[in-house]
Amino acid sequence: MTFHLPSFLLGYTAGAGTVLVSRHLRPLLLELATAAYRFGDMVLARTAIKQEDLEDLLAEAKARARRAANGHANGQAPT
Repeated sequence: MTFHLPSFLLGYTAGAGTVLVSRHLRPLLLELATAAYRFGDMVLARTAIKQEDLEDLLAEAKARARRAANGHANGQAPT
């Protein structure tokens, strides 16, 4: 097999270009990944807050239902 200079130069340029692009692309990819993690953390935090609100609402409804079952009108304790 003979040495083909244009093919060698094309391969060398492709390899060098990949190294140069990866050096400049890495910070961009890092910023994108950081933003994605921040967004995910924000969604998880908001979901936890909403879940807690729902649990509070259901606990209050359960307490009212049990008071009503015990004979108190409108779920209110007698005065």
